[in-house]
Amino acid sequence: MKMDFSIEETVKARQSVRTYQNCPLMAEDQDKISTYIAGLTNPFSIDVNFHLLENTSSANGEKLGTYGVIKGATNYVGVSVAPGELGLEALGYSFEQLVLYCTSLGLGTCWLGGTFDRSGFSAAMKLKTGDLFPVISPIGYPAGKKRMLEFVARWVAKSDHRREWNEIFYADDFAHPLTPTAAGDYAFPLEMLRLAPSAVNKQPWRIVKNQNAYHFYEVRPTKESKLGIDIQRTDVGIGACHFHLAAMERDFPGKFEKLADTGIQATDQVNYLFSWVMN
Repeated sequence: MKMDFSIEETVKARQSVRTYQNCPLMAEDQDKISTYIAGLTNPFSIDVNFHLLENTSSANGEKLGTYGVIKGATNYVGVSVAPGELGLEALGYSFEQLVLYCTSLGLGTCWLGGTFDRSGFSAAMKLKTGDLFPVISPIGYPAGKKRMLEFVARWVAKSDHRREWNEIFYADDFAHPLTPTAAGDYAFPLEMLRLAPSAVNKQPWRIVKNQNAYHFYEVRPTKESKLGIDIQRTDVGIGACHFHLAAMERDFPGKFEKLADTGIQATDQVNYLFSWVMN
């Protein structure tokens, strides 16, 4: 769905907020978020489950924990999906839609993939057996002053750094970088993708423009996750969200598809995930 806010302004305004005013969301904002979630869809036609939680939502009444990374937050959202092809990509896409919407409301969020009490949140969310649960985010009103931990976390994650175009976008194959000039009108969706957040800012997406399609690849993880979840697939979903929302804002016709053959000779360092096929 097209957004009722500027994609570029919202993407550039979004940042990870780790320190919040110690108060719950106002009922009006909670209602807006719930209504927005109810209308969320993704281009992969996969059901993504959202779980709105409060800080005392754990099964035994204890506070949900983030090991000190998040301070002051009362409200959280967890997200889960059944295992399957493009499930994690759909989760990343849908969750980032919500994050951008919250940003447009002036609310703070922060993608968390590891530094939280996973068992406590899992119990509070009442997950189905086998469901994939890679991330949560606080949702709240940013505090006026950041903690030193917040500056350190941003420095460690290199949050303000983004790869250059010639490192992530290619033309016809992986040997020839795609320039903004060559991308033409699609320079805008690609730039919004380039600015997307990712776990420890790895930006694991690689995009190859070939004929009438943009093919999305994931850089193969260098080590296996302890949770058995390839979080980088979620990251590519986040990037696809930025790309798609920007394309829809400009009324660029097309759709996401998983092709049997992209016609591109890929290296063994990447996995093909899906393509944006222009109409």
